[in-house]
Amino acid sequence: MDAIELLKQDHEHVKQLFKEYEEAKEDPQRKLMIAEQVIRELMIHERIEEDIFYPAFREAAVQAKSKEDKELVAEAKEEHHVVNTIIDELQMVNLHAEEFDAKFKVMQENVEHHIEEEESEMFKDARKLLKDQLDDLGEAMLELKESLQTELGPQLAQQR
Repeated sequence: MDAIELLKQDHEHVKQLFKEYEEAKEDPQRKLMIAEQVIRELMIHERIEEDIFYPAFREAAVQAKSKEDKELVAEAKEEHHVVNTIIDELQMVNLHAEEFDAKFKVMQENVEHHIEEEESEMFKDARKLLKDQLDDLGEAMLELKESLQTELGPQLAQQR
């Protein structure tokens, strides 16, 4: 599977989960289930990007002498850090507290911004720089993703 297509599928899945969360406003159990699924999906997605995709893209950017693309990777990692901080905070807040929805919304906005930048800037350049590697990278990412899905289990809520 093409690495960029795999990442785009993940993006669409998370955006759909965000929509489902908004629709579940009056159902706390459903909100918790969806929030936990979003967090799980983001953790897995971040790992496949940071462990496989970003290093390959950064190396290709170095070889192509593309300072702009190297900066895109650095910025993307910082965006992951911000989302991880919000996730850590979410896991400490009661679902019924007003701040939970506020934090979740801020996380959603950060993730959607990150998706927009990747899809409009990074992926276009990555498709050129990694054209011969995209299938191999995608296979490695899919393998890691499946491993992480097993490792993390179906729900994080049980760990709270």
